[in-house]
Amino acid sequence: MTEQWDAHVDVLIAGTGAAGLTAAITAADAGLGVLVVESTPKWGGTTAVSGGGLWMPVNPLMIRAGVPDSVEEALQYMQASIGDAGPASSPERRRAFLDSGPAVMRLLGRLGVRWTRAKDYPDYYPDRPGGKVGRGVEVAPFDTKLLGSWYATARAADGLPAPVTTDDVWLLARAWSTPGGFVRGARFVFRTVGGLASGKRLVGLGGALSCSLMHIVRTQQTPVWLSSPIVELIIEDGVVVGAVIDKKGRRMRVRARRGVVLAAGGFARNTEWRQKHHGIPGYSAAPEGDLGTAIDLGARAGAALELMDDAWWGAGTVSPDGAHGFILSERSMPFSIVVDAAGERFTNESASYIDFGHAMLSHTVPGPTWLVTDVRHARRYLSTAYVGRKKQWLAAGTLVEAASLHELADITGMDPARLAATVERFNGFARTGVDADFGRGRTVYDNYYGDPRVKPNPNLGPLERGPFRALRLYPGDLGTKGGLLTDADARVLREDGTVIPGLYAAGNTTASVMGRTYPGPGSTIGPAVVFGYRAARHAATPA
Repeated sequence: MTEQWDAHVDVLIAGTGAAGLTAAITAADAGLGVLVVESTPKWGGTTAVSGGGLWMPVNPLMIRAGVPDSVEEALQYMQASIGDAGPASSPERRRAFLDSGPAVMRLLGRLGVRWTRAKDYPDYYPDRPGGKVGRGVEVAPFDTKLLGSWYATARAADGLPAPVTTDDVWLLARAWSTPGGFVRGARFVFRTVGGLASGKRLVGLGGALSCSLMHIVRTQQTPVWLSSPIVELIIEDGVVVGAVIDKKGRRMRVRARRGVVLAAGGFARNTEWRQKHHGIPGYSAAPEGDLGTAIDLGARAGAALELMDDAWWGAGTVSPDGAHGFILSERSMPFSIVVDAAGERFTNESASYIDFGHAMLSHTVPGPTWLVTDVRHARRYLSTAYVGRKKQWLAAGTLVEAASLHELADITGMDPARLAATVERFNGFARTGVDADFGRGRTVYDNYYGDPRVKPNPNLGPLERGPFRALRLYPGDLGTKGGLLTDADARVLREDGTVIPGLYAAGNTTASVMGRTYPGPGSTIGPAVVFGYRAARHAATPA
């Protein structure tokens, strides 16, 4: 009965991250009527405060630059890096991801997204069959003034308000210690000053991606409701036909003729779920609205769940005010090691962040984990964790500084003799250039965040000169990896493998096609965009 509905649309989309906005753009471009709802007062989701990269094998920019790649090579690499990870990473879903990557890039490019390559960024396991350098893409710095007043509610404003690109991050970390870093730093300054001089307000990384997508959504005149979570799916005869939305306190029943797309993130900020599925409260860099509500909606509709015990792990920090951070280059640069509470190394510090996070979680020595560095690390490389706030971090005890390693061990509770033995052994590896324990600095990925001036291994520099520092690390993450099980067209599946008609999902609301690993830069957002696109394309196909 038409009187039971407050509004009618073709496609209702929950979430304003890369998955949701791409689904909205694709559906609107196909001529469908679309409504996007966002549970928080800010739009952009985790995408807006992320690195903004997309892992896109066989992408048009790569091919245009003459870098050889193929779907077959990418499939070989995905198998070599992911392995057999269950139905979320089925052969059909992997091929669907690879087949649609170029298509969604062309669609978004046609509508105004300015793509660029992170040409120097390698796959995370580049030595495995099919591995490549340069499969990552991102959006060029975006002028947020194009969004007008809409930018006032952008979550991108919470990120880095500067025209940074992926390769900037790599080189700016050593902007005052290597010629390449200095040149990149100068280019970044000129780009920033140039933008300001021309009256632009440029933002890069995830902000550029989310703002570019929202600009298209606004141009298409698709309505976006903020502070309006979906609180209930409406199901008739086993088909999802709409949803109840709490629009700023008012309950509204919205009919969705072609389907509902759940793309509202994972459950990184749901402490109860984190304890249940991960055994930790969660130290996530994801925004506060990442509570798992969309996953819960799908589960209540009968959806199967997969990979709920996993996340996009990495080295996390907790600042004196309780905010969660995520570090990357700091643990990979030379003149540093990561040790457990006993003062011993337990993994390759330069490994991909998800592997590093898994190593932290599986390590059985109780107590804190520390990133220990000598004075050259502090002087040569940027520390994103506590830049400009060293005194506060020292006062909180999350950062410790001491004149000697023995004193550092005493303050942090490590055994001074064991820490000294660990450092002595590591320093020997630094001199030979070969980490005989964990292979640090063996691959081009490890070297990406190294210092080429340090010989013979850019990731290994001895810890010899004080004062020494120790930064406490936590098993952090960029978001959760588990959620609703979907097929190659992003349709939500039941436990028996059948489709829940009218219900789609993409992004961190779903179990990842990447399984339990992270094949390359942007392995979160790349599939989010692709499966948001495939969901909308399927919904637009006549029954």
